[in-house]
Amino acid sequence: MRAEQGDPRAARTRARLRRALLDECADRPLAEVSVAALVRRAEVGRATFYLHYADLEALAVDACADIVREAVDALHAWRGQPDPKVPPPALLDFFGRLAPHAGLYRELLSPGGSGPLGHVLHQELRDRSRDERALSGAPEPDLVASAVAATFAGVVADWLHGLIEATPSEIAQRVWRLLVNLHRTPLT
Repeated sequence: MRAEQGDPRAARTRARLRRALLDECADRPLAEVSVAALVRRAEVGRATFYLHYADLEALAVDACADIVREAVDALHAWRGQPDPKVPPPALLDFFGRLAPHAGLYRELLSPGGSGPLGHVLHQELRDRSRDERALSGAPEPDLVASAVAATFAGVVADWLHGLIEATPSEIAQRVWRLLVNLHRTPLT
């Protein structure tokens, strides 16, 4: 069961647990992290951990959820008519910031974009894209939003797993062109 979201003490405890998990995963894969080691590092009790999270995977998804929000924000950081040759700086930053915890992201984001983090990424990006397309009156908001979300989640996952060779800057530029073209594709 998840502790109350509005309680500042609960928020601080979750932040400590997320930070401890990221520190633990800097040294070893998630599969090798134990709840005992995690709560020791976070300086909280085991019962406190389970008050906030069902298991380590739930904590890991929560710890990585910021990357999801960054990705969604990065893809929507432009205003006006997007230039397919120049990705938003936030998208470049996003890909550059994946590296420090790439191993953990790979564990939660399977090739093709599935996995627990992939589901969160897809849903948040799909919802935001659909809402923005509907608000602007663009055609087929559901269809295009699904295509954008699936494409982005799949490309990010495949890049993290080494299935697409590119530097962070190169992948940001390539995925940006791809997504701009998806938005521009006539659906008649």
